[in-house]
Amino acid sequence: MNRALPLSVGVGLAVGAGLHRLVPRVPIALATAAVYAGAAYFSLAFDVSLFAEAPGFDDRTDRIGYGVGLFGLSVGPLLFAQYAGSDDAAVVGFVVVFFGAVAFLTLSERARRVGDEAD
Repeated sequence: MNRALPLSVGVGLAVGAGLHRLVPRVPIALATAAVYAGAAYFSLAFDVSLFAEAPGFDDRTDRIGYGVGLFGLSVGPLLFAQYAGSDDAAVVGFVVVFFGAVAFLTLSERARRVGDEAD
């Protein structure tokens, strides 16, 4: 039996339960659990990691575009936190979901590449 699916569901539920303690909204906790379960599944099933080598670009314009995008990803949650003000739990919740979404998209793309290389 493929153990990646049950383990990834466990990861998703653990993150969702932890977030629910900060932001007591069931739909937000379930959505977050789904994002982290998906990210964990791709990490476990395809043996890919977020700590793998960053993509390299030969063209200068591509490197600049990648740098601008990374800058936006890194400061976006911080700027949102400043905008949101004093509701610390909501800000932490947003940051957790945001990083989970980035992890899911990154890992699913790496898993697709691994699958393409195997074919």
